Amino acid sequence: MSKRDYYEVLGVTKDSDNKEVKKAYRRIAMKYHPDRGSDDPKADDKFKEATEAYDVLTSSEKRAAYDQFGHAGVDPNMAGGAGFGGAGNFSDIFGDVFGDIFGGNGGGRGRGGPQRGSDLRYTLEVSLEDAVRGATVKIRVPTLVSCGECSGSGAKKGTSASNCGTCGGAGQVRMQQGFFQVQQTCPKCRGKGKIITDPCSKCHGQGLQEETKTLSVKVPPGVDTGDRIRLSGEGEAGPEGGPAGDLFVQMSVKAHPLFERDGKHLYCEVPITFVDAALGGELEVPTLDGRVKLKIPVGTQTGKLFRLRGKGVKPVRGGAVGDLLCRAVVETPVNLNSRQRELLEELRETMGEGGSSQSPRQHSWFEGVKSFFDDMKL
Repeated sequence: MSKRDYYEVLGVTKDSDNKEVKKAYRRIAMKYHPDRGSDDPKADDKFKEATEAYDVLTSSEKRAAYDQFGHAGVDPNMAGGAGFGGAGNFSDIFGDVFGDIFGGNGGGRGRGGPQRGSDLRYTLEVSLEDAVRGATVKIRVPTLVSCGECSGSGAKKGTSASNCGTCGGAGQVRMQQGFFQVQQTCPKCRGKGKIITDPCSKCHGQGLQEETKTLSVKVPPGVDTGDRIRLSGEGEAGPEGGPAGDLFVQMSVKAHPLFERDGKHLYCEVPITFVDAALGGELEVPTLDGRVKLKIPVGTQTGKLFRLRGKGVKPVRGGAVGDLLCRAVVETPVNLNSRQRELLEELRETMGEGGSSQSPRQHSWFEGVKSFFDDMKL
């Protein structure tokens, strides 16, 4: 019976790299592996066929021979054939493809050195003024530090940890599953390779203890909500004397009673009187640098924006300083006395004489309403 094309078996192309071949084989092997109990009566044959294809296509020598001569190029019974299984076996392939699933690291590699400590995150609330100008803020951070009693070893002072009897200090154990051999984390020492028989009384064998430390955080000018400041080595200490992680300080700018921020620009609302809006005038407005004079032109309407250039924020990553945009809000007078009411009544009587020239928006609106109802009559 002729064999199927290896590329067809795995569902890959001749241009596929080893990573794609490995991924395709994993998908098929997980489906037809004998230990999976597949209902397909040909599962065994399909699994062996996929494994054979994988063995050839992940070997540069075998793949080159197969691409040139086909199955004859890798048949051990043919002259010059590279041969299936010459360089590896099922357990080698299984360990390479599935080592990460079963906790192994493949290839029989040993344990790494001391682990790095966890990174920490701290949310720091700052005022808009401090965010714009910069500041130095002290924070208190609860964290885990290396135990001073045992110097982070976890063992009682004067003693030390011993090699794990189950894995012999490797941190990994090999298990036989059918005709496959898999490697996984040692269940006794949990991959450490060491067992503490006499733990430190202060940290109870953890090698770490809780502590709250005070740190000074330099907030650079221009930071905004969401920006992060990294403090290297200020995270949790690593187990067994490993290096400490980092502390990431996440910025959160508090709401301001006067200003709203949008990137490098600031916005504020400026209430102006009915009289100043109509006749024009001058008004003092606040900025983060102090007060400035703002000229109100004659006939100012609600919503008009006044731009004060350079009165915004200088971005933390560089660039031009933003602007302060002041939005005019015309305030209707309340609690009028009798004289003020008389004056406004006189004004209302004379306003009719000016017509559309004095209230152009009102005139335009009424014209639109009239046109609307006229169209409904048609």
